[in-house]
Amino acid sequence: MLIQKYDYTPISRDTVDGHRLYSLPDGTRVPSVTTILDKTKPQEKRDALENWRKRVGTDKAQQITTEAASRGTRMHKWLEDYVRNDREMGEPGTNPNSQQSHKMAQQIVEHGLKHVDEVWGIEVPLYVPGLYAGTTDACGVYKGSPAIIDYKQTNKPKKTEWIEDYFLQLCAYAAAHNEVHGTDIRQGVILMCSQNYEFQTWTISGNEWTIWMDRWFDRVEQYYKLA
Repeated sequence: MLIQKYDYTPISRDTVDGHRLYSLPDGTRVPSVTTILDKTKPQEKRDALENWRKRVGTDKAQQITTEAASRGTRMHKWLEDYVRNDREMGEPGTNPNSQQSHKMAQQIVEHGLKHVDEVWGIEVPLYVPGLYAGTTDACGVYKGSPAIIDYKQTNKPKKTEWIEDYFLQLCAYAAAHNEVHGTDIRQGVILMCSQNYEFQTWTISGNEWTIWMDRWFDRVEQYYKLA
């Protein structure tokens, strides 16, 4: 399943004044994809997040966020093991948290990764010189076409309008892969599982892909105007 077609040069990551920066092979530093999206987040989305924090309370909001991040990290590790070990994920043991993330990963394997024909890399470092950098969960061939693939966990199932930043991430990583490795990736795939094991998937391609790609570079331009 894992086929190394490209030389994915590692890039280091630092946090400077609250900004996540990547150091590129030429020695320059660029912002991360997530930093660009955060700094250019529309005000209505900022307000919605702040209202949620006020509604549930600061401490509870932090607890929910921390638990979700931890769950996502464990789920990602199971999926990395599955790809790296030629479709063998291993056993979760007796830890309830490990068992939960393992079962979530299984949902993504059974409903999503079964459509992946090749994986060229996992935790792939990608960048556009002078603009931005980031790391995608996987890239390869999905249902016969080159694709950027991201795994997501969620506390509850998502509506499409809630995950627009995920689409922008896919476009950012594809543009970077195309720029550095000479590919023509025009497809992005989100494979998501909730903590209650409900699987969701989104694929963007064709005209929709072009629209989201334009929106991504609009956000990049907006970021540099703010900087």
